[in-house]
Amino acid sequence: MPRLFEPFGLKDITLKNRIAVSPMCQYSAEDGYINDWHLVHLGAHAIGGAGLVIAEATAVAPEGRITPGCAGIWSDDRAARFAPVVSFLKAHGAVPGIQIAHAGRKAAANRPWEGDDHMKPDDPRAWQPIGPSANAFGANLPRVPQAMTRDDIARVRGDFVTAAKRARDVGFEWLEVHFAHGYLGQSFFSPLANKRTDEYGGSFENRARFLLETFSAVREVWPQNLPLTVRLGISDFQAGSQPIEESIELVRRFKVLGLDLIDVSVGFNTPDVSGVPWGPGFMTPFAERVRREAEIPAAVSWFITEAAQAEAILRDGQADLIFLGQIMLDDPHWPYHAAKALGVPNAKWTLPAPYAHWIRT
Repeated sequence: MPRLFEPFGLKDITLKNRIAVSPMCQYSAEDGYINDWHLVHLGAHAIGGAGLVIAEATAVAPEGRITPGCAGIWSDDRAARFAPVVSFLKAHGAVPGIQIAHAGRKAAANRPWEGDDHMKPDDPRAWQPIGPSANAFGANLPRVPQAMTRDDIARVRGDFVTAAKRARDVGFEWLEVHFAHGYLGQSFFSPLANKRTDEYGGSFENRARFLLETFSAVREVWPQNLPLTVRLGISDFQAGSQPIEESIELVRRFKVLGLDLIDVSVGFNTPDVSGVPWGPGFMTPFAERVRREAEIPAAVSWFITEAAQAEAILRDGQADLIFLGQIMLDDPHWPYHAAKALGVPNAKWTLPAPYAHWIRT
């Protein structure tokens, strides 16, 4: 059996294969409430055969949304909207996961297809972004965030905890804390974004403090038998970024606190991405390094599109899970086509019976 289609166990959860649908923002919620779009979007990937389906970056507080169309879990009634999604994913063989997030200084933006820029301050839909320091991301996101006070830090940490409880209570079985892509957690860790001079800025110890405190608090309420993971931007690949060695040390500290798997990604703390080594599977060697040096299971994503490519990554021990994004939007049945390409016997049964029964090849 190809490695891609071997089960993967973590805590009490077993994925039927090593294909995960990466959390992908749909910008289609209304005031944080998800709707039928999200059920169909996520449900299609369960039908398509993925072992793990992770709901998009879901805001832990209203001001933590990237756009007005982002999903939220800052109230019980918003969390309840996920119940049918969780039920459907489980019924069709996928483990239901969710990524909880706070957008920080990248918040209060227009949807990507409506400008992908900060809303004007006088837009009635807009709100004041917050961040570790009063310095803007720049380019299309020029608004200066309000520097967070210690009370703000404590409040947002509590928001993550409450969000984790709601995710637990609605039935999610896999939790990812979003500390990447220039959003709040990542911006605390990055010297490019964090200019504080108190105990939350400056040294590695201080820049890591918000992330470690928040993760530790979430760990206390998330069930010990269920996977707790982090997506971390390990580098911005430019001068002034935290060294990858610091990111690996942070992962080691997460592990001591109870991290089960690291999802290795990019920083995106500034508009300058010219140093990112773009290309097919470009994050794979970095995921392998983090996995090896921190001695922890790792997931990798970014421009992994072919079955043979994904299989080689797993076979060579560079990662434990393959997170797929854009390719799954292009082809929600990618797992079935991958199974055929890799010679899995009876590949059509990667799909549910109502589909597999009719497929003759």
